[in-house]
Amino acid sequence: MRVLRMVAAAVAVLAAVSGAEAKDWSKVRIGTEGAYPPFNSLTADGQLVGFDVDIAKALCEEMKVECEFVTQDWDGMIPALQAGKFDAVIASMSITDERKEKVDFTNKYYNTPPAIAVPKDSTLKGTSDEDLKGVTLGAQSSTTHSNYAEEKLPSADLKLYPTPDEYKLDVASGRVDAVIDDVVVLSDWLATDDGACCKLLGTLTPDPVINGEGAGIAIRKDDGELKEMFNKAIEGILANGKYKEINDKYFTFDVYGG
Repeated sequence: MRVLRMVAAAVAVLAAVSGAEAKDWSKVRIGTEGAYPPFNSLTADGQLVGFDVDIAKALCEEMKVECEFVTQDWDGMIPALQAGKFDAVIASMSITDERKEKVDFTNKYYNTPPAIAVPKDSTLKGTSDEDLKGVTLGAQSSTTHSNYAEEKLPSADLKLYPTPDEYKLDVASGRVDAVIDDVVVLSDWLATDDGACCKLLGTLTPDPVINGEGAGIAIRKDDGELKEMFNKAIEGILANGKYKEINDKYFTFDVYGG
């Protein structure tokens, strides 16, 4: 009887510990930047909009959980996730080996290539390293695009910015000769009045090591249950047509990619 009581007590302790560690995912806090249109941006009245935001809402609906959005500067996104400021990052964050050392990722929810834009009167003819020799190239810091420029375009003079808004202003005013970013981000900007200054020079061939396998949702490494919830939800909205509905709201092509 004493042995049985000891076993029962041990089971009770384990159950209590497991219960203490279990997290309540009825509410999920989503971190995003709010400065990366058309994927995420803030309206004049402070509302978050964009592809990332709509996807996040659809995923939370699919998971039957409440969503709460938190805006965060890009450079501090992963530290803020690790510190518990929010539970997941849905902000067009590319899945890379370097980031996997710090956080975990869901499966991708879209995948698009990098590209280069230049002023309309630019004489640049191509996007190779030789083509861009001596060119001042703007990029957002701490992104796969700035990493790509450093590794693949070393002949260019790279200038880093905290957000895309700053490099857009500088290329429009002639302070930089070209800029690198996601082809969708650049194309969306070029279609606006502010982007009328410039044109798309061309797309770049992604490097799997630098650019990763697409944009995924970043999760803390000890939140495996939340990761699986998101992965099932991504599969769900791809299957039920919700993903295509959101895709077609923003793009004329399949942004999910190969």
